[in-house]
Amino acid sequence: MTDRTEELYRDDSYLKSCDATVVEITDRGALVLDRTVFYYTGGGQPGDSGTLTFDGGAIRIGTTIQADGDILHIPEEGQTLPPIGTKVVAEIDWDRRYRLMKMHTAMHLLCALVPCGVTGGQVGEDKSRLDFDVGEHTLDKDALTAQLNDLIAQDHPLQTLWISDTELDANPELVRTMSVQPPRNAGRIRLVKVGEAVDLQPCGGTHIAHTGEIGPLRIGKIENKGAKNRRVNIHLEA
Repeated sequence: MTDRTEELYRDDSYLKSCDATVVEITDRGALVLDRTVFYYTGGGQPGDSGTLTFDGGAIRIGTTIQADGDILHIPEEGQTLPPIGTKVVAEIDWDRRYRLMKMHTAMHLLCALVPCGVTGGQVGEDKSRLDFDVGEHTLDKDALTAQLNDLIAQDHPLQTLWISDTELDANPELVRTMSVQPPRNAGRIRLVKVGEAVDLQPCGGTHIAHTGEIGPLRIGKIENKGAKNRRVNIHLEA
Protein backbone atom coordinates (compact mmCIF):
# COMPACT_ATOMS: atom_id res chain seq x y z
CA MET A 1 0.00 0.00 0.00
CA THR A 2 1.21 3.51 -0.75
CA ASP A 3 0.91 6.18 1.93
CA ARG A 4 -2.78 6.95 1.33
CA THR A 5 -4.09 4.63 -1.36
CA GLU A 6 -5.06 0.97 -1.10
CA GLU A 7 -3.77 -0.80 -4.22
CA LEU A 8 -6.53 -3.28 -5.01
CA TYR A 9 -4.84 -4.59 -8.18
CA ARG A 10 -1.98 -6.08 -6.12
CA ASP A 11 -4.21 -8.95 -5.02
CA ASP A 12 -6.63 -9.08 -7.97
CA SER A 13 -5.46 -7.93 -11.41
CA TYR A 14 -8.92 -8.63 -12.84
CA LEU A 15 -10.73 -5.91 -10.88
CA LYS A 16 -12.07 -3.46 -13.44
CA SER A 17 -13.60 -0.87 -11.10
CA CYS A 18 -14.00 0.15 -7.46
CA ASP A 19 -15.70 2.71 -5.28
CA ALA A 20 -13.33 5.35 -3.96
CA THR A 21 -13.09 8.83 -2.44
CA VAL A 22 -10.99 11.76 -3.65
CA VAL A 23 -8.59 12.60 -0.80
CA GLU A 24 -6.43 15.22 -2.54
CA ILE A 25 -6.06 17.20 -5.74
CA THR A 26 -2.45 18.24 -6.29
CA ASP A 27 -1.25 21.64 -7.49
CA ARG A 28 -0.90 20.13 -10.97
CA GLY A 29 -4.42 18.74 -10.99
CA ALA A 30 -3.71 15.07 -10.25
CA LEU A 31 -6.17 13.16 -8.10
CA VAL A 32 -5.29 10.98 -5.10
CA LEU A 33 -7.91 8.38 -4.11
CA ASP A 34 -8.22 6.35 -0.93
CA ARG A 35 -8.28 3.12 -2.98
CA THR A 36 -7.79 2.30 -6.63
CA VAL A 37 -7.74 -0.34 -9.37
CA PHE A 38 -5.46 1.88 -11.50
CA TYR A 39 -1.92 0.50 -11.82
CA TYR A 40 0.71 3.22 -11.77
CA THR A 41 3.63 3.33 -14.21
CA GLY A 42 6.45 1.12 -12.98
CA GLY A 43 8.50 -1.97 -13.68
CA GLY A 44 8.32 -1.29 -17.42
CA GLN A 45 4.49 -1.42 -17.40
CA PRO A 46 2.54 1.74 -18.39
CA GLY A 47 0.06 3.27 -15.98
CA ASP A 48 -3.63 2.62 -16.47
CA SER A 49 -6.06 4.94 -18.18
CA GLY A 50 -9.79 5.01 -17.53
CA THR A 51 -12.69 6.98 -16.08
CA LEU A 52 -13.74 8.43 -12.73
CA THR A 53 -17.53 8.69 -12.56
CA PHE A 54 -19.32 10.68 -9.85
CA ASP A 55 -22.67 12.30 -9.12
CA GLY A 56 -23.01 14.92 -11.81
CA GLY A 57 -20.27 13.92 -14.17
CA ALA A 58 -17.23 11.92 -15.18
CA ILE A 59 -13.62 12.62 -16.12
CA ARG A 60 -11.09 10.73 -18.21
CA ILE A 61 -7.80 9.63 -16.63
CA GLY A 62 -5.00 9.61 -19.19
CA THR A 63 -2.41 7.77 -17.12
CA THR A 64 -1.43 6.93 -13.55
CA ILE A 65 1.94 7.52 -11.87
CA GLN A 66 3.49 7.45 -8.44
CA ALA A 67 5.20 10.44 -6.87
CA ASP A 68 6.27 11.10 -3.28
CA GLY A 69 4.52 7.99 -2.04
CA ASP A 70 1.18 8.81 -3.66
CA ILE A 71 -0.63 7.25 -6.61
CA LEU A 72 -1.57 10.12 -8.93
CA HIS A 73 -4.45 9.75 -11.37
CA ILE A 74 -3.60 12.22 -14.15
CA PRO A 75 -6.72 13.61 -15.86
CA GLU A 76 -6.82 14.55 -19.51
CA GLU A 77 -6.75 18.32 -20.01
CA GLY A 78 -9.75 20.62 -20.05
CA GLN A 79 -11.97 18.80 -17.56
CA THR A 80 -13.76 19.96 -14.41
CA LEU A 81 -12.41 17.93 -11.52
CA PRO A 82 -14.54 16.60 -8.66
CA PRO A 83 -13.70 18.28 -5.34
CA ILE A 84 -11.95 16.61 -2.42
CA GLY A 85 -14.32 14.29 -0.59
CA THR A 86 -16.25 13.28 -3.72
CA LYS A 87 -17.30 9.65 -3.95
CA VAL A 88 -16.30 8.22 -7.34
CA VAL A 89 -16.36 4.96 -9.27
CA ALA A 90 -12.87 4.37 -10.66
CA GLU A 91 -12.92 2.20 -13.81
CA ILE A 92 -9.91 1.25 -15.91
CA ASP A 93 -9.80 0.81 -19.69
CA TRP A 94 -10.01 -2.95 -19.36
CA ASP A 95 -9.17 -4.01 -22.93
CA ARG A 96 -5.91 -2.04 -22.78
CA ARG A 97 -5.03 -3.36 -19.31
CA TYR A 98 -5.76 -6.96 -20.27
CA ARG A 99 -3.39 -6.76 -23.23
CA LEU A 100 -0.70 -5.31 -20.96
CA MET A 101 -1.29 -8.16 -18.49
CA LYS A 102 -0.83 -10.72 -21.25
CA MET A 103 2.34 -9.06 -22.48
CA HIS A 104 3.81 -8.68 -18.99
CA THR A 105 3.30 -12.38 -18.32
CA ALA A 106 4.85 -13.18 -21.71
CA MET A 107 7.95 -11.25 -20.67
CA HIS A 108 8.28 -13.45 -17.58
CA LEU A 109 8.09 -16.51 -19.84
CA LEU A 110 10.83 -15.06 -22.02
CA CYS A 111 12.95 -14.53 -18.90
CA ALA A 112 12.47 -18.19 -18.09
CA LEU A 113 13.78 -19.19 -21.51
CA VAL A 114 16.80 -16.88 -21.68
CA PRO A 115 19.31 -17.64 -18.87
CA CYS A 116 20.84 -14.16 -18.87
CA GLY A 117 20.59 -10.98 -16.82
CA VAL A 118 17.96 -8.43 -17.83
CA THR A 119 19.28 -4.94 -18.57
CA GLY A 120 16.00 -3.26 -19.51
CA GLY A 121 12.48 -3.75 -20.74
CA GLN A 122 9.18 -2.17 -21.69
CA VAL A 123 5.66 -3.61 -21.70
CA GLY A 124 3.41 -2.55 -24.60
CA GLU A 125 -0.10 -3.44 -25.73
CA ASP A 126 1.00 -5.13 -28.96
CA LYS A 127 4.79 -5.11 -28.80
CA SER A 128 7.09 -5.45 -25.81
CA ARG A 129 10.84 -5.77 -25.41
CA LEU A 130 13.43 -7.19 -23.05
CA ASP A 131 17.14 -6.43 -23.14
CA PHE A 132 19.56 -9.17 -22.06
CA ASP A 133 23.26 -9.21 -21.21
CA VAL A 134 23.83 -12.36 -23.24
CA GLY A 135 27.57 -12.81 -22.84
CA GLU A 136 28.48 -15.80 -25.02
CA HIS A 137 24.87 -17.00 -25.22
CA THR A 138 23.18 -16.94 -28.63
CA LEU A 139 19.49 -16.27 -29.30
CA ASP A 140 17.42 -17.79 -32.09
CA LYS A 141 14.10 -16.07 -32.71
CA ASP A 142 12.39 -19.06 -34.33
CA ALA A 143 13.39 -21.36 -31.48
CA LEU A 144 12.31 -18.78 -28.88
CA THR A 145 8.95 -18.28 -30.63
CA ALA A 146 8.30 -22.04 -30.56
CA GLN A 147 9.35 -22.35 -26.91
CA LEU A 148 7.24 -19.36 -25.83
CA ASN A 149 4.13 -20.66 -27.54
CA ASP A 150 4.72 -24.07 -26.00
CA LEU A 151 4.81 -22.56 -22.49
CA ILE A 152 1.65 -20.60 -23.30
CA ALA A 153 -0.16 -23.71 -24.54
CA GLN A 154 0.75 -25.59 -21.35
CA ASP A 155 -1.59 -23.13 -19.56
CA HIS A 156 0.53 -22.73 -16.44
CA PRO A 157 -1.21 -21.00 -13.50
CA LEU A 158 0.22 -17.82 -12.01
CA GLN A 159 0.18 -16.83 -8.37
CA THR A 160 1.59 -14.04 -6.25
CA LEU A 161 3.63 -14.64 -3.11
CA TRP A 162 5.17 -12.34 -0.54
CA ILE A 163 8.56 -12.73 1.09
CA SER A 164 10.51 -10.55 3.50
CA ASP A 165 13.38 -8.27 2.54
CA THR A 166 15.65 -10.62 4.48
CA GLU A 167 14.48 -13.63 2.47
CA LEU A 168 15.15 -11.81 -0.79
CA ASP A 169 18.60 -10.76 0.38
CA ALA A 170 19.30 -14.43 1.13
CA ASN A 171 18.17 -15.43 -2.39
CA PRO A 172 19.67 -12.79 -4.72
CA GLU A 173 19.28 -15.09 -7.75
CA LEU A 174 15.55 -14.28 -7.73
CA VAL A 175 16.33 -10.79 -9.06
CA ARG A 176 16.83 -10.94 -12.82
CA THR A 177 17.17 -7.21 -13.46
CA MET A 178 20.78 -6.10 -13.32
CA SER A 179 20.38 -2.37 -12.70
CA VAL A 180 17.01 -2.03 -10.92
CA GLN A 181 16.09 -3.53 -7.57
CA PRO A 182 12.50 -4.62 -6.90
CA PRO A 183 10.26 -2.31 -4.85
CA ARG A 184 10.31 -3.02 -1.15
CA ASN A 185 6.84 -2.55 0.27
CA ALA A 186 6.92 -2.09 4.05
CA GLY A 187 9.50 -4.84 4.43
CA ARG A 188 7.79 -7.22 1.99
CA ILE A 189 8.61 -8.20 -1.59
CA ARG A 190 5.93 -9.37 -4.01
CA LEU A 191 6.87 -12.38 -6.16
CA VAL A 192 5.11 -13.67 -9.27
CA LYS A 193 5.31 -17.44 -9.74
CA VAL A 194 4.55 -19.13 -13.06
CA GLY A 195 3.66 -22.82 -12.85
CA GLU A 196 5.49 -25.07 -10.45
CA ALA A 197 8.98 -24.30 -11.74
CA VAL A 198 8.67 -22.13 -14.88
CA ASP A 199 9.57 -18.75 -13.39
CA LEU A 200 9.74 -17.00 -10.02
CA GLN A 201 10.86 -13.41 -9.61
CA PRO A 202 9.97 -10.15 -7.86
CA CYS A 203 7.34 -8.11 -9.71
CA GLY A 204 4.81 -5.45 -8.78
CA GLY A 205 2.95 -5.57 -12.09
CA THR A 206 -0.38 -7.02 -13.17
CA HIS A 207 -0.61 -10.50 -14.69
CA ILE A 208 -3.09 -12.97 -16.10
CA ALA A 209 -4.18 -16.06 -14.15
CA HIS A 210 -3.05 -18.71 -16.68
CA THR A 211 -0.52 -18.55 -19.50
CA GLY A 212 -3.08 -19.94 -21.96
CA GLU A 213 -4.85 -16.58 -21.89
CA ILE A 214 -1.96 -14.94 -23.74
CA GLY A 215 -2.65 -16.50 -27.14
CA PRO A 216 -0.07 -16.79 -29.92
CA LEU A 217 3.13 -14.74 -29.71
CA ARG A 218 5.92 -14.02 -32.15
CA ILE A 219 9.51 -13.01 -31.51
CA GLY A 220 10.36 -10.13 -33.83
CA LYS A 221 13.75 -8.52 -34.27
CA ILE A 222 16.62 -9.44 -32.00
CA GLU A 223 18.62 -6.21 -32.02
CA ASN A 224 22.27 -5.67 -31.20
CA LYS A 225 22.43 -2.97 -28.52
CA GLY A 226 26.08 -3.34 -27.58
CA ALA A 227 28.88 -5.89 -27.46
CA LYS A 228 26.89 -8.29 -25.30
CA ASN A 229 23.46 -6.64 -25.09
CA ARG A 230 20.58 -7.96 -27.18
CA ARG A 231 17.05 -6.55 -27.40
CA VAL A 232 14.34 -9.16 -27.96
CA ASN A 233 11.02 -7.83 -29.32
CA ILE A 234 7.79 -9.75 -28.63
CA HIS A 235 4.59 -9.29 -30.65
CA LEU A 236 1.09 -10.28 -29.55
CA GLU A 237 -0.55 -11.91 -32.54
CA ALA A 238 -4.19 -11.88 -31.43
